[in-house]
Amino acid sequence: MADGSPSSLMEVAEMWIQFGKMFAVVLPIYVLGYFEFSFSWVLIGLAGLFYWRRSYGNQDYRINRALAFLDHQETTSKQTLPTTELPPWVHYPDVERVEWLNKTVKQMWPFICQFVDQLFRETIEPAVRGASPHLGSFCFTKIDMGDKPLRVNGVKVYTENVDKRQVIMDLQVSFVGNTEIDMDIKKYYCRAGIKGIQLHGTLRVVMEPLLGDMPLIGALSVFFLRKPLLDINWTGLTNMLDIPGVNGLCHGIIQDIICSFLVLPNRINIPLVGETQLAQLRFPVPKGVLRIHFLEAQDLLGKDKFLGGLIKGKSDPYGVIQIGTQLFQSKVVHETVNPKWNEVYEILIYDHSGKNVEIELFDEDTDKDDFLGSLMIDLAEVQKEQLVDEWFVLEDVTTGKLHLKMEWLSLLPSPEKLDQALASIKAHRGKASNGLSSALLIIFLDSAKDLPSGKKVTSSPSPLVQFTVGPKSYESKTRYKTSEPVWEEAFTFLIHDPRSQELEVEVRDEKHEVTVGTLLLPLSRLLGEDDMMLNQSFPLKTSGQSCSLKMKIALRVLFLDQSAAPPSGAIPASLLELQSTAGGRLVSRSGLRGGGREAGRSTSNLSSAGSQQLLSGGGKEATPSIASDISNPYAAQELQLRLQQLTNGSSHFPLGEVQLTVRHSSQRNKLIVVVHSCRNLIAFTDHGSDPYVRLYLLPDKRRSGRRKTPTAKKNLNPVYDQTFEFSVSLVELHRRTLDVAVKNGGGLLSKHKGLLGKILVDLTHDDISKGWTQWYELSGDGLPQPPQAPQL
Repeated sequence: MADGSPSSLMEVAEMWIQFGKMFAVVLPIYVLGYFEFSFSWVLIGLAGLFYWRRSYGNQDYRINRALAFLDHQETTSKQTLPTTELPPWVHYPDVERVEWLNKTVKQMWPFICQFVDQLFRETIEPAVRGASPHLGSFCFTKIDMGDKPLRVNGVKVYTENVDKRQVIMDLQVSFVGNTEIDMDIKKYYCRAGIKGIQLHGTLRVVMEPLLGDMPLIGALSVFFLRKPLLDINWTGLTNMLDIPGVNGLCHGIIQDIICSFLVLPNRINIPLVGETQLAQLRFPVPKGVLRIHFLEAQDLLGKDKFLGGLIKGKSDPYGVIQIGTQLFQSKVVHETVNPKWNEVYEILIYDHSGKNVEIELFDEDTDKDDFLGSLMIDLAEVQKEQLVDEWFVLEDVTTGKLHLKMEWLSLLPSPEKLDQALASIKAHRGKASNGLSSALLIIFLDSAKDLPSGKKVTSSPSPLVQFTVGPKSYESKTRYKTSEPVWEEAFTFLIHDPRSQELEVEVRDEKHEVTVGTLLLPLSRLLGEDDMMLNQSFPLKTSGQSCSLKMKIALRVLFLDQSAAPPSGAIPASLLELQSTAGGRLVSRSGLRGGGREAGRSTSNLSSAGSQQLLSGGGKEATPSIASDISNPYAAQELQLRLQQLTNGSSHFPLGEVQLTVRHSSQRNKLIVVVHSCRNLIAFTDHGSDPYVRLYLLPDKRRSGRRKTPTAKKNLNPVYDQTFEFSVSLVELHRRTLDVAVKNGGGLLSKHKGLLGKILVDLTHDDISKGWTQWYELSGDGLPQPPQAPQL
């Protein structure tokens, strides 16, 4: 009975619902009859209802369809036009489109696939089979590169600061292919493969040397500037590599393999001429050696806080130096905002054109390290100055500066310069392996001949070569199962004193783990050779009489051009810094003496030294340079001081105007700012100004959030017409402020760099979606200028 109760209740409820519907229909008819209304009123009401539905119902339907179409259009535009996926030539004016090249590659793609198939089957497959007896049944069952060719999204050709006998191009390459490569080891019934490869990176192509005869180009050098982004979809047995954790490790190993072949300083050389002209390419000599004295910092931010942020503490700062793919990290100095590191790094520079020294300071924490400031220095300027000893104001922070000493050391094949090089590092005497370097040793390992087997006479060795100078060693790649290996690898050593150090060479059979030959070469022998170079076959000890190792060895003296350094006793203006003391006095920078220790991946365990310089009472007063970041309080103060000098103490002086177009795109969530031009700017020097415009979307002041225009040389009314975009939603935009500063450009060590004026643009206007174009008056602090009283 209990089971039937719910069903009976539902039937009763349904009966009452039906009764209600019938009552709602009959009641109006009963009311009309009761009050003796004519039936024509019912017909009039029905006619009105049909007329309204016919007239306005279709209109609402069309409006709803139009709104749905607009929503679909907006969704599609958001999905198809993300700024991050636009090609580089959209963002950078010096990057050019190369659709003609993409069309050519597309036409050639079937033939490129045939070449890749032949390469895999005739070269890679036999090499894998010979690597191990267990892989004797290895074979490629399917090699299909797909129908989606490699694309070049943009090309940048360097025309400045390059040798006239070379052409340097950067290609933004992208390959998203439906590649299918299947492999099989029949002996173990093991199948694996790849289904889909994505590769994105910047590929540099260097054509050098340029010749006066055909083919006009001696050789091609191809390499990636940085690690390319790689994504592989595995199939079969290798599908286990897609497991989280294993996936990242696998991709990291593959990227490291690519780096060992294709990332600077490694490269692939494609010879187009004979062996003689190719020798220069096979023996890569660095452009120079950059010695960075990472000395000290002052007035850093105190990031450590106590009692929930009520009490501000200090920081545990350390520095990170990066040049290309080379990364160096200093030691951590605990609990101070004025750290002293006194560390030195010697860095090989292979290609300085267009390269920068990037330095970032961090506060070490247990969870996430806090940012303390950054700095970017143009290597071309350092090479030009040879010696730079400066305090640099840190960017992207409100306070802090960094003391660096940088020396550009040229490589000279002159033994007579060695005494001067050794004298320059006399403060670091001691063991030959612990001091600064006076020379660079470059080794090109070519090949070996008649190497004996490690144990069995009938088997071939698998040789590798180990080079050792002091505590530092390098190993070559292993060449399997051959007594006449060819390596063609280059190695470099920083040498403290070549008169007392030796090069130890050991040839080992990796298969049998025995030594098959040794060589001991005093580096002093190179000092007496022509061009300080040896290019010959060296006989190996503890092996057969005909066993030899062919190498090309060169020694280069690290020479600092002393003529670029300031004369003794003189203190140039560039070595003076305006300190944040109560009196605002000028003090000189002093060198430091102290021991350093190895940190991160520093090249050696070094210490730095220098003599303290003091300002005499009659010394020439220096002109302090303006900070590169206007968030530094000295920038506005020095601008006001300069204006008072220009106007003889007047309280207001027009700094000029900048014309901007500002609007927000709600579909793309982008703030679009167009910098049109400036007018009536102040002259920073007697020759005018070199203005450029810098933009931040406050409070974001990171380097990645900075936008800037090119510098207009000697122009007080520059025209830019350049568009910039910031990713921000309309809701968040009302909490942001656009910081626009007009600055005077200059070289790294120029004294004429500084602020010409700035403006803070309010973004809370309701019509920002429509946008506006307006002239803004510049000021020292970015705030609108109050109206001035008329002069009597």
